Amino acid sequence: MALPRILVLLFVCLFSLTALSGQESFFEKADTFHQGRFWTISGFTAVAYTGTVIGLNELWYKGFERSGFHTFDDWGEWNQMDKAGHAFTSYFETSYVYDFARWTGMKDRSALWTAVSLGTLFQGTVEMLDAYSEAWGFSFGDVAFNTAGSALFAGQQLAWNEQRMVLKVSNRFPTYPEREIRNGDYTGFLSERTDELYGGAIPSRLLKDYNGQTIWLSVNPKSFFPESKWPSFLNIAIGYGSENLFGARSNSWEDDGVLLSLPESEFPRYRQIYISPDIDLSRLKVKKPFWRMLLKGLNVFKIPAPALEFNLGRGMKFKPLYF
Repeated sequence: MALPRILVLLFVCLFSLTALSGQESFFEKADTFHQGRFWTISGFTAVAYTGTVIGLNELWYKGFERSGFHTFDDWGEWNQMDKAGHAFTSYFETSYVYDFARWTGMKDRSALWTAVSLGTLFQGTVEMLDAYSEAWGFSFGDVAFNTAGSALFAGQQLAWNEQRMVLKVSNRFPTYPEREIRNGDYTGFLSERTDELYGGAIPSRLLKDYNGQTIWLSVNPKSFFPESKWPSFLNIAIGYGSENLFGARSNSWEDDGVLLSLPESEFPRYRQIYISPDIDLSRLKVKKPFWRMLLKGLNVFKIPAPALEFNLGRGMKFKPLYF
């Protein structure tokens, strides 16, 4: 999920660099096609695309053997958190490219299909990197959720010309215990396992640590019931997360050829469903075009808020403030 965060930075850099000029019209959509804006956005998109491919190779694929093209059934891995992440990433890639295209003055339908095409290209590149990596492979499940993310955006634009349901992400950074894991005379540590899986740097953990990620479908009731007194910016978000994921399919792994396992009773793998209020930043009534566009760019993130957690066999929990 690295590209949305890079695009957020591009939003900030692009608009901050021009904020000093005081030209408010710069932050508004062009009435007609503007070649200067088009080539500016094309350059930023090319930089984001190239940087993301290089970054993913460094964070994810470096150190793994390359192979010929092959497929891989990964549906049973990571409690499908990776699939939710694919839908989220594809949705916001499509959303950002659409907004950029409209900013250049491109017509609505042309901007939409440009966004869908580039979103497909971005995610397709990741799938091809997987396809030629010995540790992974081309995943039809990933492609399905990539398509679902782009389709969620495109379908709403075609039906309503607005986004009434938005995919978002929130992240927290779980603290893992210095837990010893023994097999005979051999001793491993949970912290070593988490460092191996997720890394220690913030960008790596944001991308890889599924225990700290929640993917949200943030729904705007006011857009469905325009006559109601519900605040136009207040959403209801349904989140999906997982806990105690220390392996793709199970919490067992080999360390120096020795099989290590975490006890299910102490580290049960389970899914979580959340319900929480949210704010649609793009619907806040802000006068300045600069702030409107910046808030829309940051709408990729779910705000911290109280939440109810539901998980199978463990009942309901109230979180006073959930990230």
